[in-house]
Amino acid sequence: MKILNEKEIMAIYKMPEAMKDVAEILKAKFAKKVENPLRTVIEFPKEHASVLYMPCADLENELMSMKAVTIFPNNPSRGKNTTQGVILLSDATNGDHLALLNASYLTRLRTGALSGLATAYLAREDSKVLTVIGTGKMAFEQVLGVLEVRDIETIYLVNPTQKNAERFEQSLRDYPIDSKIEIIIESDVSVAVKKADIINCATRSKTPVFNGLDIKQGTHVNGVGSYLPDMCEVDFAFINRLDQIVVDDHHGVTEEAGEFIHAVEKNNWSFEKINGELQALVAGELEGRKDDQEITFFKSVGSAYFDLAVAEGVYRQALIDKIGIDVEV
Repeated sequence: MKILNEKEIMAIYKMPEAMKDVAEILKAKFAKKVENPLRTVIEFPKEHASVLYMPCADLENELMSMKAVTIFPNNPSRGKNTTQGVILLSDATNGDHLALLNASYLTRLRTGALSGLATAYLAREDSKVLTVIGTGKMAFEQVLGVLEVRDIETIYLVNPTQKNAERFEQSLRDYPIDSKIEIIIESDVSVAVKKADIINCATRSKTPVFNGLDIKQGTHVNGVGSYLPDMCEVDFAFINRLDQIVVDDHHGVTEEAGEFIHAVEKNNWSFEKINGELQALVAGELEGRKDDQEITFFKSVGSAYFDLAVAEGVYRQALIDKIGIDVEV
């Protein structure tokens, strides 16, 4: 079995590869070649924390995975990462365990790949301004996903703590992104939202992070931060204005997307207003943006087969590059 840490994975596997692999597994899922059982979530109220166990099987490539990810919001004060995870990749023909992979980067990467793919289908082709709300670790790959599919000229960063926004800006410069892209740290979320063609939300907020009435016609929004029923990144004013809603996993959002759950409970909104899943877009079954005036929303809560896609990709590349530690278990 190969064991790869985050640094090794980051050296051999990046956004272009992740988007390709995630697109392929979305097509496989649409063709019913993926088994994706419901994930198990265990809450730890004392720590405001949770652990998620996510199994999956790729029937076409005969591989299976199980991701265990822990989310402990108090960890930064202990000098630890908020999110920690591992992915176990196994052979579905004989049960051999092939690889154990650090999952923190891969989780961020596959989520960014999902938003990148959604943006490719749902954002205006002439989109130039990206507003980023929340500049934690998850937000970084969200930016990279958008930059893969749109020629962004200006990025607005909105975060409660300016130092975090400044660190995020430096991380983008160090990556590096195109030096011609202007990065502006904006303290007024309303200003940044009104200027945006595309908005990325990656927060753990329990209250909406922007006023839905500030959204201009033709804007596309990616929402990936809220993944529990008590979280809520967008308000009903925004939801009520939407022309298209695409989700990563329909069942997942009915159980975990707080903004939709709140809309159902308080405003008699219906999940039937969701247009479809990202897999249908990628497979060509669902039409993307229809005109430049539509307001579109991609909501992601995560699902195991996205992790399987990137785990497969990393494992294949690790074999080619002969990287990682080989151990007997």
